[in-house]
Amino acid sequence: MNRNKNEASLPGEELVAQGLADLLRNQVTDCSLLVLIASPRLKGLGVEIPSMEVPRPYEHQLYARLAERLGTAAHSHYNGLIRRIVSYAHALEQEQGRK
Repeated sequence: MNRNKNEASLPGEELVAQGLADLLRNQVTDCSLLVLIASPRLKGLGVEIPSMEVPRPYEHQLYARLAERLGTAAHSHYNGLIRRIVSYAHALEQEQGRK
């Protein structure tokens, strides 16, 4: 995540940056849970994920938070967040492959 300001950002990078910052502050947020959901893949790509004691499964916690705020719209919002974190990981893989 140490990117130069002149470099184009990866899709979903703002979610990952916010999630990592929230984890460092030990805050359970939508973004921190999203990063925890993707942590196995992100760790495999060299992203350091701060540890935080949060009950699993992270997916259920994120969905419950969204449902509380968004009601029936939670499902599509949840799927959108998952697509964005997957896009980020894929783009990071592609970027690392070019180096």
